[in-house]
Amino acid sequence: MASPRLGAGSRGLPQPQLLVLLPLLLLGPWPAAGHGGKYSREKNEPELPPKREPGGEFRMEKLNQLWEKAQRLQLSPVKLSELHADLKMQERDEFAWKKLKAEGLDEDGEKQAKVTRSLSVILAKYGLDGRKDARAVSSNSLSDPVEEDSLEDPRLEKLWHKAKTSGKFSSEELDKLRREFQHHKEKVREYNVLLETLSRTEEIQENVISPFDVSHVKEDVLHSKHAELKDRLRGINQGYDRLRQVSHQGYGAEAEFEEPRVIDLWDLAKSSNFTEKELESFREELKHFEAKIEKHNHYQKQLEISHQKLKHVESFGDREHVSRNKEKYAVLEEKTKELGYKVKKHLQDLSGRISRARHNEL
Repeated sequence: MASPRLGAGSRGLPQPQLLVLLPLLLLGPWPAAGHGGKYSREKNEPELPPKREPGGEFRMEKLNQLWEKAQRLQLSPVKLSELHADLKMQERDEFAWKKLKAEGLDEDGEKQAKVTRSLSVILAKYGLDGRKDARAVSSNSLSDPVEEDSLEDPRLEKLWHKAKTSGKFSSEELDKLRREFQHHKEKVREYNVLLETLSRTEEIQENVISPFDVSHVKEDVLHSKHAELKDRLRGINQGYDRLRQVSHQGYGAEAEFEEPRVIDLWDLAKSSNFTEKELESFREELKHFEAKIEKHNHYQKQLEISHQKLKHVESFGDREHVSRNKEKYAVLEEKTKELGYKVKKHLQDLSGRISRARHNEL
């Protein structure tokens, strides 16, 4: 990637040239093209590279393009707020990678590959990769969480049907279980995207003839990817075993956490190389993380309700009523985006701690 280009700044003129120009300058201001002869800061400062539009959500143009595409596809408000948080995380990671690259700390390209894989997952998750109509997964209504989109796996559908008709779960427990099923589906989807990305990478590298011997670098990157796939597959299998157990037996009173992402983290932490004191500290942090997720879920529900109300008011309400509801919706939308980003950043930090602990034991 090319280094950022700096605009050529104005330099002081040699003294003879300045003396020649002085009489001309005293004649008065020259007309500036397109500005009716008025002084213009733009005309007297170095020309800067084109910037994003003032209304752009992100500093990276490619992320703005994805955001605009998602809005054209009319994703639901909740999906859009989730996408916004994912793109903010992507932007953060890409800038961090650029800094590493500039410092020469990504010679094997492992960090770059990870950032690329992350973007591939986002594209597939929201149907922005051109392979699936995003509108097919945009019905994210929170008013009836039990009747959401397909689980995309006959085994999961069978388990879900058995749990739903068993009579072992209250309405709240069914909502909780459905979130676990949806979380598992997303993990499988992300695994498949990573698997496909890895396959394409290996095919490309097999066909590349390099003038340098970089086979050891390629092997290191591919080994890292395979290790990530292996970890994800292990998590998927553990998650399926848990869903099968809960679907048959119901929730026990001893359940420590309720949110699927927190349950996953806690299971991973218990099998990592944490000391007893570190594990207890991690447990407390997970409680704070779960509270943050619950707050975000609350705002997501309020955003969906506000969206439905706004659509109703726009159809039948007066202009003042519509304006008030738009203001309320805009506030909820920004708060939901903000909380979504904080949740994802916290999740990344916690996952990183577990990953480092697992690597330390190897």
